Amino acid sequence: MSPQDATAKAVDSIAGWLNDLYRDLGTMSGEVGLLLESALGERTKISKRDLSGLREKAARFLDSHASVVGAGVIFSVSSIKDAEGVLEWWFRNDRNEIEQLDFDLAPEGNSFYDYQQLPWFSIAARTGRQTIAGPYVDYLGFNEYIVTCTVPSYVRGNFIGVTGCDLRIRDLENVFIPMIRSVPGDAAILNGNENRVVLGNSGRFLVGERIKTEPEGYSRVPLDVPYLNLSLLCSSRAG
Repeated sequence: MSPQDATAKAVDSIAGWLNDLYRDLGTMSGEVGLLLESALGERTKISKRDLSGLREKAARFLDSHASVVGAGVIFSVSSIKDAEGVLEWWFRNDRNEIEQLDFDLAPEGNSFYDYQQLPWFSIAARTGRQTIAGPYVDYLGFNEYIVTCTVPSYVRGNFIGVTGCDLRIRDLENVFIPMIRSVPGDAAILNGNENRVVLGNSGRFLVGERIKTEPEGYSRVPLDVPYLNLSLLCSSRAG
């Protein structure tokens, strides 16, 4: 297999895996919208009693995606009645049980989690498009590098929040490194907004490192995943 063919195969494999993940997030988001529409009836604001059933959907998503460590729905403050925010975010703990993550959502709190300002929420809210954020260290949850993938969620055409999932970088390495192993030389997946390394196949490119300019002899090959602007940085000979 030529270097160009190996790179094209790796790029297609990575993009295909991500597109499948976002397709399933979109499916879960649609199911959430239908569930809430039925629960709301004539009301316009979501109450906590409307949220039964979300745990089951998050658990099903976690069960069907081995690389995902957290999943659920995060609501816009404007869509919720009598609450300062709602995160229905679930993860599988060390006992292999589904557990809900707790966050400080009180603006006056010392650890206030102002999630509506974070890119995985704000970009989806503003654009109506799927997003990816990271890698970043998740100090409020897993205390290691993760990426967060989200899609916007709607009820009767109104934005109510995002449906999404967290993936640890070390788990993504198990998925993507075999896909890019045949690419000649060092290679790395870069995010689009900061040109930071999501993961690399060697010590040449470190997780979270910002690649301000492409190293000599390297080029970026776009990953065909809508709106995410991801790419594979690899030897120009391979690309």
